Amino acid sequence: MGVFIFTDVYTSTIPPKRLSKALIVDSQNLIPKLMPQAINNIDIIQGDGGTGSSQLRSMKNRVDELNEETFTYNYTMIDLTEKFESIGYEVKFEPTPDGKSKNKMTSTYYTKGNFKLEEEDIGPEKRTLGMYEVVEAYLLQNPHACA
Repeated sequence: MGVFIFTDVYTSTIPPKRLSKALIVDSQNLIPKLMPQAINNIDIIQGDGGTGSSQLRSMKNRVDELNEETFTYNYTMIDLTEKFESIGYEVKFEPTPDGKSKNKMTSTYYTKGNFKLEEEDIGPEKRTLGMYEVVEAYLLQNPHACA
């Protein structure tokens, strides 16, 4: 098994509390509404959406930690293809002195056997960052949403 770690950092004009609420806490309602061509629904198949919950839509995520006070969210993508055992994600939204946010996502890929990770295998990060941009635009246009 191989382990590969990638980190993306981006900034947003949206404060961490609103961004975290939109992207994590209320994602099962907001994301399908904003991106119906990519995600038609998010189903919680176990738990209440917090730690220990699972979501299913051609991929299965297990929520390992959801902390609404520190704006941290850790989850693991499970039941994957023959290439991966799992992919762990650590997401943190941090406030900046000017009221915006600095956001960090670390992805840890656990591969099966001697599989060597290639650039095209790390697509979920690109889709996730694209989703962040869509949500950020929505929040800018709707200042009372997820307040």
